[in-house]
Amino acid sequence: MNIFEALRESHVIQRNLAERLLQTSGDTPERRELFERLKNELFAHAVAEDRYFYIPLMMTDSGLNITRHALAEHHKMDELLEQLTETEFSNPGWLAIAKKLSETVHHHLQEEEHGFFQQAGKILLDAQKTALAKQYQQEYKKYKKIEKDSLV
Repeated sequence: MNIFEALRESHVIQRNLAERLLQTSGDTPERRELFERLKNELFAHAVAEDRYFYIPLMMTDSGLNITRHALAEHHKMDELLEQLTETEFSNPGWLAIAKKLSETVHHHLQEEEHGFFQQAGKILLDAQKTALAKQYQQEYKKYKKIEKDSLV
């Protein structure tokens, strides 16, 4: 498995959880559970992806600009998750923020899979792609087990 395949596995989970979360309403156990799962998924993915995908790419001139953009999008997701965490589940504005988060997640994943991965594929050597996948997966699994209140 290479780094791109490893990242895509989490992308599938993120899309699914974000879409399911938007189907909820009010302060229900389902909304709370889906939000916690999405928050944990985004956290584990972002920590591992930053360390074992973006940082190695930032070390190259050609990877610097695209990496900055991706990290800025991670920061935007962090802020939206923090807003959701601080907003009552029953607040009518909660779903509007959740929609912004879902749109940001979908946009980010689309950009990664249909642009950034292709550029990164030209920068990283095949051996790096495989090694980074293993490191990413170990870090991702470690943080999937940790409950976090937010991505900050």
